[in-house]
Amino acid sequence: MNRLKNLIISISVCIFFTGMATGQSFSDQYHVAVGLRAGESAGLSLKVNNQNSSGCEFLLGLWSNWISFTGLYEKNVQAFNINGMRWYYGAGGHIALETNTYYEQGRSYDRGSDFALGIDGIVGLEYKIPQIPFAVSLDLKPFLEMYRNGNLYFSADPGIGVKFTF
Repeated sequence: MNRLKNLIISISVCIFFTGMATGQSFSDQYHVAVGLRAGESAGLSLKVNNQNSSGCEFLLGLWSNWISFTGLYEKNVQAFNINGMRWYYGAGGHIALETNTYYEQGRSYDRGSDFALGIDGIVGLEYKIPQIPFAVSLDLKPFLEMYRNGNLYFSADPGIGVKFTF
């Protein structure tokens, strides 16, 4: 429960500070987007941009018996002189939690659990579709994570996303 509380507080603080920032305003840009990201760390995405061409993105990754929470700070730069198209790049970190419960012949077995901590980078291209509240993205989110037993895992984690913007 404390982890969830800390996550909610962290997201709220990031939204507050990105909303307070001032600077260049992009009329073709959005403030908040909620959507899906497909890739190795597939899941739900919440992205909050400010008027200073930066923001935070939070990913809730879900797959088989793992769940991950990722937080990224991102910068946005106009791409190809096209309204609504932006390069974005940034860095952050994540925590991944595993539960190894499986079912066989109607019985539940538990092989233990695991967790991993990691550092993440991100670089991508996003297009906010004019006059409709959707954005699509293509990115590369490399990460390095360390498991409880000391093992390391690296992935380039390419992804594609679609977000509802407001």
